[in-house]
Parts: sequence; structure tokens; C-alpha cells
Amino acid sequence: MADADETIGVTEEQALDIQRMKQHLDILDQRLDNIDSMVTAVAERVMSQLITFNVTCPRCARDIEIAIVGTEKPRL
Repeated sequence: MADADETIGVTEEQALDIQRMKQHLDILDQRLDNIDSMVTAVAERVMSQLITFNVTCPRCARDIEIAIVGTEKPRL
């Protein structure tokens, strides 16, 4: 009888662990979708207009300008 109770307890624990893992995977999936949306928006902006980054070098304190230019592909 004790073995049957222990088996039931273990399977319930496993079920809870699986449920927690599913919840964590759902949260991770949502975060990845959000990141994908942001990256897509940035890529679309780069393809349509100029983006310029101004960075100051930590060693020599010179300003560095980085420009990213893209050409938007024609839509069919």
C-alpha cells in the first residue's frame, strides 16, 4: 500500500513540474515574439531610412559616427 501512495505522489509531482515547464515555455515564447517584433521593426526602419549612431570612444574620447543605410526592395 505504501508503494502505491508513493507512486501517486511522484506522478503528481511530475505533473506539477511539467505544468511549470509549460508555463515557462509559454513565457519564453511570448518574450521571443516580442523580441522578433522589435527586430523586425528596426530592420524595416533601416531599409527605409538612414540610421546614425554617435558613440564616444572610452579610450581616446573621440566621437565616432556610424551610419547604416539600406535600400528598400520594391514590392511586387
